[in-house]
Amino acid sequence: MKLSRLFQPNDRRFWMMIVLNLLSAVLAWVLRTYPLVPLAGLVVGVFALGNALLGMFIAWDLVRDRDAPRPPPEAS
Repeated sequence: MKLSRLFQPNDRRFWMMIVLNLLSAVLAWVLRTYPLVPLAGLVVGVFALGNALLGMFIAWDLVRDRDAPRPPPEAS
């Protein structure tokens, strides 16, 4: 894994990660700033958490080294 692989402006996944993380931050700000009814707060919170998790998964996928040899599967 190389952290330098995270910055890949030519890859669509990089820009999707940026957008998802920004949207998650905006949704968290909305949750903290505005008094929402419980159902609306739950919906916004689930979207914020989902965006953050998806953004982290995309970041992990970008950082992962695809050229590294993988260990062979164990025979059972």
